[in-house]
Amino acid sequence: MGSLSCYSILLMGIIMLHSCFAIEVTYDSKALIINGERRLIFSGAIHYPRSTVEMWPDLIQKAKDGGLDAIETYIFWDRHEPVQREYNFSGNLDFVKFFKLIQEAGLYAIMRIVPYACAEWNYGGFPLWLHNIPGIELRTDNQVYKNEMQIFTTKIVNVAKEANLFASQGGPILLAQIENEYGDIMWNYKDAGKAYVKWCAQMALAQNIGVPWIMCQQPDAPQPIINTCNGYYCHNFKPNNSKSPKMFTENWIGWFQKWGERVPHRSAEDSAFSVARFFQTGGVLNNYYMYHGGTNFGRTAGGPYITTSYDYDAPIDEYGNLNQPKWGHLKQLHAAIKLGENVLTNYISINDTDLGNRVTLTTYTNSTGARFCFLSNNDTNKDANVDLQNDGKFFVPAWSVTILNGCNKEIFNTAKVNSQTSIMVKRSGDNSSNGLTWEWKMEPKKDTMHGKGNIKAHQLLEQKELTLDASDYLWYMTSVDISDTSIWSNATLRVNTMGHTLHGYVNRKYIGYQFSQWGNNFTYEKKVSLKNGTNIITLLSATVGLANYGAWFDEIKTGISGGPVQLIGKNNVTMDLSTNLWSYKVGLNGERKRLYDLQPHVGVLWNTNSPHIPIRKPMTWYKAEFKAPFGTNPIVVDFQGLGKGHAWVNGHSIGRYWPSWVTATNGCSDTCDYRGEYKKEKCNTNCGSPSQRWYHVPRSFLNDDMNTLVLFEEIGGNPQSVQFQTVTTGIICANVHEGAQLELSCQSGQVISQIQFASFGNPQGQCGSFKKGSWEATNSQSVVEASCIGKSNCGFIVTKEMFSVPLGVTNNTSRLAVQVTC
Repeated sequence: MGSLSCYSILLMGIIMLHSCFAIEVTYDSKALIINGERRLIFSGAIHYPRSTVEMWPDLIQKAKDGGLDAIETYIFWDRHEPVQREYNFSGNLDFVKFFKLIQEAGLYAIMRIVPYACAEWNYGGFPLWLHNIPGIELRTDNQVYKNEMQIFTTKIVNVAKEANLFASQGGPILLAQIENEYGDIMWNYKDAGKAYVKWCAQMALAQNIGVPWIMCQQPDAPQPIINTCNGYYCHNFKPNNSKSPKMFTENWIGWFQKWGERVPHRSAEDSAFSVARFFQTGGVLNNYYMYHGGTNFGRTAGGPYITTSYDYDAPIDEYGNLNQPKWGHLKQLHAAIKLGENVLTNYISINDTDLGNRVTLTTYTNSTGARFCFLSNNDTNKDANVDLQNDGKFFVPAWSVTILNGCNKEIFNTAKVNSQTSIMVKRSGDNSSNGLTWEWKMEPKKDTMHGKGNIKAHQLLEQKELTLDASDYLWYMTSVDISDTSIWSNATLRVNTMGHTLHGYVNRKYIGYQFSQWGNNFTYEKKVSLKNGTNIITLLSATVGLANYGAWFDEIKTGISGGPVQLIGKNNVTMDLSTNLWSYKVGLNGERKRLYDLQPHVGVLWNTNSPHIPIRKPMTWYKAEFKAPFGTNPIVVDFQGLGKGHAWVNGHSIGRYWPSWVTATNGCSDTCDYRGEYKKEKCNTNCGSPSQRWYHVPRSFLNDDMNTLVLFEEIGGNPQSVQFQTVTTGIICANVHEGAQLELSCQSGQVISQIQFASFGNPQGQCGSFKKGSWEATNSQSVVEASCIGKSNCGFIVTKEMFSVPLGVTNNTSRLAVQVTC
């Protein structure tokens, strides 16, 4: 498959013909069958718009090195058709290039056209122009919507066909998906929902792509559409057709983060447990969501309140570094299961034996008598010592699965992590990228302070219907005439708004800012003093990502939709301004003038001669030049001290920022008990700190010489602590069981410079706090130093012989704990 499926005929040094062999993709309940070869598939999600073109080859190679067979991605409708019938497939939206790179690496692909993505993406991946089409209802049996969905789906299929991307054309795409998790909310749409699902299936099949279609979380998926499972665990899932393969299309390897929330983590042990249990119960395909989460550049983060980082605690982190030990532990799991692929895809019998205390032995046997076993301990507290008689004795920790090749040799246990742990650090480089010299400019507001907009109405209008998501910001402006200041000189302005944040001005004076704690409706209240005559009230509403999930999520209102907006004076005298004449203006003047790009702007002057830049002033633009840190390590910018806003580097948006929102101080722990079912509140970190302090700046955004950082600071902050840093490996550790492989690797071309700790015996503690146990081999340090110092990577099988420990010194299985610096 892959690049071997296609060939070029050369005539006199000129490529005359490019041809591809078709790849047949079929299936049964035991396997995906690719050109007659029965396969189990490990796949991982990498969303091409959440990285850069320059990052793609490295991400794909690391996925392959991690033991994946395929890469999965959504196709994002809003990015590809931002204006109706105007398409964009350039830059990091060039999905054809993305899929071809996947194929060149020798991998397969899964295309999720959907075209509703969810994905914590703004508006679920729908373009906003859909919302304003008369008569449309999204994701139901509505002809207007179905027409648009079919046009876009057909467009994507045709682009893929023209590039020979489907396996039936010799391309990498094995499977395609239509709709997404509709079964979870379909009951809200009743019969119209059922009709819509049938239509989706018929429309997809009519595309004639030559590979199977899937629907996830859709128990009633019409045949031959394959229904699949999403979640943290899918071992209990059964397809609705006994002939369909059991597929885990979203194994949630971590979780997303919202502003104000702690950082979620899912342990390597539990992640592997989920996968192993799935294949123990007949799984055929496991897709990690995510394998590389990436970054929500621009205003693509949905929610509302999804952070700019979409790291997801994935095996490859936001910046493209390996997230160890998760990446390595899963790599070893993939290799172990692949050893049994022939038996698992050709079995003639499966036998489950209940060994008591929630321990189960599952035995697969093929026609030649070859066996492959899974030994699971589903108890959340009690470890198990299992005697399989002639097949041996095995120690199975609580909440773990042991994989037995031939049913008598342990080759992997999900709770025994032998891969390295990498502690990543952020380091400041030379001073050229820090100690920035700032220019500044206040957001021009002369027009809005005087109530001048370009849309007028005697009602409070919904925000996204006016902005069409061209900006996070919408100005609401009105005026009120006052004749008796004794009532209104100490009044309250009360605004009921659908979110997400709101600023207020009265007679050009700033009265303050409030935001919704949960990204929904809230009441804004501020004291105001009105004068005799005409008073101008100016309100700036801001969204922080549009809703992306749920029944009718597209109808969730934003902004001061309907209000009411009230003035409350002395003795609770109330004046309702909701039906006043309101003026509206979309966006900021700074956005309109494109203050964030590198082009000179006529009539735009930045302040440079002030001895002190303004700090903690709302609605301020800042600009500074910097040199990129040296090297090849990923670059981040530290926004500690800033409030809330948006940032650009050389005109490229690196996303929204909100470091002033500090997380709760409780709910975190230095240790993580992997045992028991995972939930997003488990194993959190980053308590009492900004939800997101560091923001990814891809090196492809940077120039070799000078670069420009532009900030729009919405609520007021201090940019003087902003600095650029690189992300690199600080220390790496391993705690390897006897008989397993020690593998240590420094990333980004570094070498192992020091062995801080090495002990073969029964060492205690964890990475960063290892201690010697009751016994150890005296040559532990020297053996590791000889094997690893000065090398970028090193490794060996950990045995007593390696450390000159005589047989019989201890009957217990030993371990090697190592901590090194790169």
